[in-house]
Amino acid sequence: MSSTNPQHVGSIRQALAIVLVAVLFVSSSFGAPQQPTNIPDVTTMSMEDLMNMQVTSVSKRSQKLADAAGAVFVITQDDIRRSGATNIPEALRMVPGIQVARIDENKWAIASRGFNGRFDNKLLVLIDGRSVYTPLFSGVYWNVQDVMLEDVDRIEVIRGPGATLWGANAVDGVINIITKPARSTQSAVVTAGGGTEERGATNVRYGGKIGEDTYYRAYGKYFNFGPSVYPNTELAANDNWDALRGGFRADWSPSGPDSLTLQGDVHRSKFGETLTIPSLTAPFTDTFPNQGSFSGGNILGRWNHAFAASTMSLQMYYDHTKLIDDSLFTDRQNIFDIDFQQSFHPGSNHEVVWGLGYRAINDNNDSSFTVAIQPNRLTLNQFSAFAQDEISFADRRLRLTLGSKLEHNEFTGFEFEPNARLLWNLTKTQSVWTAVSRAVRTPAITEEGLQLNSAVIPPGGPGNPTPLPAIAAILGNHQFKAEDLLAYELGYRMQVSSNFSADVATFYNQYSNLRTAEPGAPVIQGSPIPTDVLVPFVAANNMGGGTYGGEVFGDWRVLPKWRLLGSYSYLQMSLRKDSNSLDPLPDNPAGSSPHNQVYLRSSLDLGRRFEHDFIVRHVGSLPGLNIPSYNSLDMHMSWKAASGIELSIGSQNLLNDRHLEFIPDFINTAPTEVKRTVYGQITWRVD
Repeated sequence: MSSTNPQHVGSIRQALAIVLVAVLFVSSSFGAPQQPTNIPDVTTMSMEDLMNMQVTSVSKRSQKLADAAGAVFVITQDDIRRSGATNIPEALRMVPGIQVARIDENKWAIASRGFNGRFDNKLLVLIDGRSVYTPLFSGVYWNVQDVMLEDVDRIEVIRGPGATLWGANAVDGVINIITKPARSTQSAVVTAGGGTEERGATNVRYGGKIGEDTYYRAYGKYFNFGPSVYPNTELAANDNWDALRGGFRADWSPSGPDSLTLQGDVHRSKFGETLTIPSLTAPFTDTFPNQGSFSGGNILGRWNHAFAASTMSLQMYYDHTKLIDDSLFTDRQNIFDIDFQQSFHPGSNHEVVWGLGYRAINDNNDSSFTVAIQPNRLTLNQFSAFAQDEISFADRRLRLTLGSKLEHNEFTGFEFEPNARLLWNLTKTQSVWTAVSRAVRTPAITEEGLQLNSAVIPPGGPGNPTPLPAIAAILGNHQFKAEDLLAYELGYRMQVSSNFSADVATFYNQYSNLRTAEPGAPVIQGSPIPTDVLVPFVAANNMGGGTYGGEVFGDWRVLPKWRLLGSYSYLQMSLRKDSNSLDPLPDNPAGSSPHNQVYLRSSLDLGRRFEHDFIVRHVGSLPGLNIPSYNSLDMHMSWKAASGIELSIGSQNLLNDRHLEFIPDFINTAPTEVKRTVYGQITWRVD
């Protein structure tokens, strides 16, 4: 770890020089340029073409879904529109193996194959190639990540490790949100809607063209959510939420080998919560309505170049985020990232992709009695390189993929993340794949320098015989290691007919060095007069174990106008603390994710202009949080008028008026219940 200093600028310049030298060297090693291939428009594909859908998240190059040696699920634009989802977390409920639980109106717990929590740290999320995880806790602020859903091309979700290509923290999954190119959004779109939960929302987007080769779009959106209710009461909670966002994208795609993309966003949101924090005076806790806000922006540029036998890209982005939590914490982050990638064919049976990357993270925070991080100003530098080769045998029916990523971070040094994947196309409509992968979850800023005061024990109370109040605090640890995963996967895909396809994925994950909180020696604080006793619980790596399970997905076109989609997910977790661990808490990760999840969606076209969808979900209980299982029924109907106007109405949770989905961890905010809701929307498209 290093503090902010002028050497930071020098590090960036050195990294830029390294990448640019690599670009010049590689570009001079290949022949004459060729025309870039066209990007397929997923929105125009029929359901019969599902197995041939192009995805990029498994190999960082375009390939058929049927040829992907991994557990991949794709949410298309049509899926998002027909589901009635109004934000990314709600859309992710469609994905088998992904656990989505709402904590309150503006917070979610989202994970892949276990370890669910608000601060889940084993799932990597990208938006158009820009990583949106926060190094503060190695997770995602889901109430910040947003796009105009009408402009989403697809959401590719990998269950299982993706560290060889995407790096540390892509441990249990990767979510890659890909928006449409500007050329596909040339129309104007205006939406307006509201309901019993989302009180009001509006989106505006306009696309245009400059000259023959440059296309652009700009958008703005606003929404406002009213408060939900506390569990087992009729009291309105303090979890209201509103957000304003805008952005643009411009694509330059001439007839030659080069193309450029420039895009950016700005955002501002405010949220409420009911917060409980410890206090050194009786009654030693304080519960009150709290307010917070997020603001920031990002800008990204990407250059692509096609050669006769290779392609390459150079991407750079800058991301600024500011969090103000009035009674807890203020954090300002600036992230600069540069990534170079090249793919080429050294032989007819080899497809190689490799790349270099650099990231600079600057964090500046202000503390409170409850949350403090030292040092409060720091700069982190991360370097990475990866290479992967797909080798084809038996007339390309058998494909072996070998690769690894090498990363250097300032907490644990070098990390090595290899994988091996094998795909066997049994027939044109059937394939089997298997994989063995290693992935790591590197320490977050909080695991190095955090002090989180979680509770105050009164003087003379249970466990505190002293005449001073005792503060139970979670502390970071400079010796904290990276968490380690060795994953084994096996999957099978089949296209039974043009009307039915199925996908099965199974896994066994072996974890080591998982985080625990080990008790330390109490320390008397305060000078010259003692004020309290600090009872520390220090971050350590004293837990491990295995998880296993599987996901089954089916897509059936019952009739030309009727489609059924369904999935079943099973998860079993067996985690144990090491024999030397004194962590007093139970093995909570095993009880915060459901063993069973069921999803069924019916999509029916009622004539040329009417569409009707209903979704049935079952989510198993969370024994570690004492939350029972629940069933949910959602419905959505839309009508397309002749003048480009579409009217839609939907409802959620029709089977019960309200249910609880999750209880927050670490930060003690009050959970709220998900209510039965009704909403409507009007959409106007002008070509």
